[in-house]
Amino acid sequence: MKIRRRSVKAARIEMMPLIDIVFLLLVFFIYAMLSMAVHRGLQLDLPESSEATMNLQEKEPLFLSIAHGTNGIQISINKIPVTLNDLALQLQSVTATKTTGELPGILIFAEEDISYQQLYMVLDELKKGGFTDISLQASSE
Repeated sequence: MKIRRRSVKAARIEMMPLIDIVFLLLVFFIYAMLSMAVHRGLQLDLPESSEATMNLQEKEPLFLSIAHGTNGIQISINKIPVTLNDLALQLQSVTATKTTGELPGILIFAEEDISYQQLYMVLDELKKGGFTDISLQASSE
């Protein structure tokens, strides 16, 4: 008498749970990377814009922060406080250390309650310093 063996099925690796885990890890690492983004300006309440984006170039931009101080406005270049009268001179000294011929861009982070007149005084000083690549930053709505 012949004994029949049951056929043994080959083990299968289910791909759907594996794909779910890979996408979950991808989302986790993207979220972790975005939360580690470095903001090099001061913590300010920026005005809101529906089209606000951060446009960084290949060159390292300068971060200029404008906030209300005890006597007028408080200006900082890469978190280093400067006065309005010394702004053009300080910007020229910062860019003198750079080896590239082109001036870097300037990202301006101004508090939302800074007046136009104060902002234009800063922009005039930037123009005196020879800077033309200036970007006003806003937070998205």
